[in-house]
Amino acid sequence: MPEGDTVWLTARKLHDALAGRTLTVSDLRVPRFATADLTGRDVLDVRSRGKHLLTRIEGGLTLHSHLRMDGSWRVFAAGERWRGGPGHQIRAVLGNTEHTAVGYRLPVLELLRTQDEERVVGHLGPDLLGPDWDPGTAVRNLLADPVRPLGEALLDQRNLAGIGNVYKSELAFLARVTPWLPIGELPDGVAERLMATAQRLLEENKNRFDRRTIPGARRTDQHLFVYGREGRPCLRCGTLIRRAGQDDRVSYWCPGCQSGPTT
Repeated sequence: MPEGDTVWLTARKLHDALAGRTLTVSDLRVPRFATADLTGRDVLDVRSRGKHLLTRIEGGLTLHSHLRMDGSWRVFAAGERWRGGPGHQIRAVLGNTEHTAVGYRLPVLELLRTQDEERVVGHLGPDLLGPDWDPGTAVRNLLADPVRPLGEALLDQRNLAGIGNVYKSELAFLARVTPWLPIGELPDGVAERLMATAQRLLEENKNRFDRRTIPGARRTDQHLFVYGREGRPCLRCGTLIRRAGQDDRVSYWCPGCQSGPTT
């Protein structure tokens, strides 16, 4: 699933291509909104909220989308051939005289009143890349359930918005604890430092067009400490990285560097 930095960058690309311009193409290929016609309206703004995308359109409308596991928005120059998947995977097309934005495999796509945005994003915790970021609130949300494993708590978007499986595994490594450690057992001050690190990592990676990088992990072709490195030596201690399921997802960790329970 794309993480907060990827969604932020997607919103920026859509904003640059659509905002301040009048829609000349509008095609929402989901049954509920198939008859909606947005042509002739200006796109006012495109913003991310955690992993959600909000495209605000003249007339008090918002097109809400979520990428989940494999959805994507692609931006093409007007007249350019679309490349992002077969036509039957297209769920939305928004275009103007200069650009066309095409949404592929979008599992969530709905048109709502802008005043009703809280209905779809109001449950989210502070956004790591948003103006509402509040590390104190995020820490309190996380520690409200002290027996919950760290990895599960970090992925819960109600606690804080923007962390996915990659950052979950990397943050646990940087904190030197396993993703299964009950969050209430973190040493004093670690939760606060973890939030500061999480916000810094997403900020540093949000403009990357290639691959995200965790500072200190870069060794020739290596950009992450543990995620996706099962069976390869830890960049710090040489112990082989392990992988296991956790709450319907997977976690990666180094048995040599990280203390705490495992699966």
